[in-house]
Amino acid sequence: MTAKPFSFGRIVVYGVLLVAALFFLAPMYVMLVTSFKDAAEIRSGNLLSLPQSLNPDAWHLAWNSACTGVDCRGLQPYFWNSVFMAVPAVLISTAWGAVNGYVLSMWKFRGSEVLFGFLLFGVFMPFQVVLLPMSQVLGYLGLSSSISGLVLVHCLAGMAGTTLFFRNYYTAVPRELVNAARIDGAGFWRIFWRIVLPMSTPIMMVTLIWQFTNIWNDFLFGVAFSGADSKPITVGLNNMANTTSSVKNYNVDMAAAIIAGLPTMLVYVLAGQYFLKGLTAGAVKG
Repeated sequence: MTAKPFSFGRIVVYGVLLVAALFFLAPMYVMLVTSFKDAAEIRSGNLLSLPQSLNPDAWHLAWNSACTGVDCRGLQPYFWNSVFMAVPAVLISTAWGAVNGYVLSMWKFRGSEVLFGFLLFGVFMPFQVVLLPMSQVLGYLGLSSSISGLVLVHCLAGMAGTTLFFRNYYTAVPRELVNAARIDGAGFWRIFWRIVLPMSTPIMMVTLIWQFTNIWNDFLFGVAFSGADSKPITVGLNNMANTTSSVKNYNVDMAAAIIAGLPTMLVYVLAGQYFLKGLTAGAVKG
C-alpha cells in the first residue's frame, strides 16, 4: 500500500503545531543556552546565540554555592526539602483519594452525595482562604515551619482533587465484579485490594503525576508554612533570583530555574503517555 499524500489541510495543521511548539519551547531554549554561557558572553552576545563552549560553572554555582540571602549553599538543601515533602505527600494524598473514591462510588451511604458535593467545593476553593486557619491548625499540632507540616497541608489540599479523579473513574467499573465478590464473601478491603486497585493503574498514574506537579511547583504553601530549614525549592529559587549583588548572574539564575523544573519535566517525559491514557480511560462507559 502506498502512503497517502499530505493534504493541504494536514500541512496547515502540522505547520500551526510546529509554530506553537517553537513558540512554547523558545523560553526553554534561551534558558538552556544562557546557563552554559559565562558573564562576558552573555553581555556581548544575544539571547538566541549558542554558547561558544559548554561552560558548566553556572550549574555548579546554582547547585552548590549560589546565595539565597545570606545562605550560600545553593539550591541543594531546598531541592532535598522538596523531595522529602513531595514524595510522601503525593503517595499519601493519592492513596487517600483512592479509598475515598472507592467508598463514594461503590459503598454509598446516607449523605454520601452531600459529602461529595462538599469535596467538589474544595476543588474550586482558592487556597488563599485557608492560609490563616491552616496555620492555626499547624501551630496547634506543633508542625509549624516543618516539612511534616507541609506534607500535611498538601495532603489536605489535594484530597478533594484525588477523590474526584478516583470517584469518577470507579463509577465506570462494572458493578457485577463487586457484587460477585460480595456474594463470594469478600469484604471491603479485599474487594479494594484484589479487584478495584489492580484496575486503577491508568487513573493512579494520572493522579500521581498531577499531584507531584502541583506539590513540587507550589510556592504559596511553601512560603507561608515553611521555616528556615524547610523551605522548598520554589522558595529557594525565588530567594536566589531576588538576592542582590554587584553583578546579576543570569546564567546562574537560568541554571537554577532548570534545576527546579527538571523533576517535573522528567516525570512528564517518562510517564506522559500514561497520563494521556489515564485521562481518557473510563471516559466512555461500556
